[in-house]
Amino acid sequence: MGTLFAYELLLLFKPERNPSSSSFFFHSFKFLLIATFVLDPYLSLEVAQASPCRTACGGIPINYPFGIDDGCGSPYYRHALACSDSGILELRTPSGRYQVRSISYSDPHIIVTDPFMWNCEDGSHFRATRPFSLDTSVHFTLSSQNDYLFFNCSEQDVIIEPKPIFCERFPERCDSTCDSASYLCRHLPGCATALGGSSCCAYFPKATESLRMMLKYCASYTSIYWRNYVANSPDNQVPEYGIRVDFDIPVTTHCLQCQDMTKGGGTCGFDTRSLNFLCFCGGGNSTTYCGDHDNSVQGSRTGVIAGTVTAVSAAGALGIGAGVWYWKKIRAKAPVTCGVQTNENRLF
Repeated sequence: MGTLFAYELLLLFKPERNPSSSSFFFHSFKFLLIATFVLDPYLSLEVAQASPCRTACGGIPINYPFGIDDGCGSPYYRHALACSDSGILELRTPSGRYQVRSISYSDPHIIVTDPFMWNCEDGSHFRATRPFSLDTSVHFTLSSQNDYLFFNCSEQDVIIEPKPIFCERFPERCDSTCDSASYLCRHLPGCATALGGSSCCAYFPKATESLRMMLKYCASYTSIYWRNYVANSPDNQVPEYGIRVDFDIPVTTHCLQCQDMTKGGGTCGFDTRSLNFLCFCGGGNSTTYCGDHDNSVQGSRTGVIAGTVTAVSAAGALGIGAGVWYWKKIRAKAPVTCGVQTNENRLF
């Protein structure tokens, strides 16, 4: 394909017998313009589609539905995760970027840390903080296994009192109360006495706005999640600092077929322009699964990078070679102006 383009360009710019300088510039401009239009779709396709799907960042596995390369994973989580040059995985949210500590795919959730939240080293010194928030357009939710502790809140603006026992069975009836008798306030993980004489209460904000309101009247806050140290056993949990973010795994027939080892064992992804499903395979890509050669995609993603890049490179090399050959042929017959600008050699 690239050779055919270059041959057509050579025919378009067959040299004239007595070319002038103005003719040379005119034809050169036409040559570059047409070459750009001919080659640009192939070059832009490779820029948008040529990145392979990395499977880990800083030791944390990156599996479906996530991807740290554009076009990998599910489009629902496009740009949700980012891997820095130093190998640090981060979660992107409207309130900032947060380091990811771990990802679980069997019990779908992410654990992130917020450096602005209170920690044991702060003690009774509370730093300025900001509310953590999630993008509502992404399939993320704050886990109910999170507990939020607020420190030195204004008793005039926040309802601070011990929650009755029935709140454990009917928590919706106690939403407006910040629990001063919270177990975690009395047993801070790793530093039970770090607060000194500062007050503490537990409250689960239902929305980002309620969290902002709490921080307006409280000195600081922190998040503690309950980690299962025995798999799938809610009765065996330990509290740890961090934010647990739950996510959904979109299950589609296309992705299941793509991942099926008996059908080639591909990687689920999507076209970065149309967002349509793509199955990335070792020897070429498909809109269904790796063994389905009738629905293979030409010129997309990693499977055909070598072929398309070679074709584009060949076309570019031949095109540039043709331009240089034509320029030298014209230059040999062009009049010598010795730097004098005339209507014959004027650029514009």
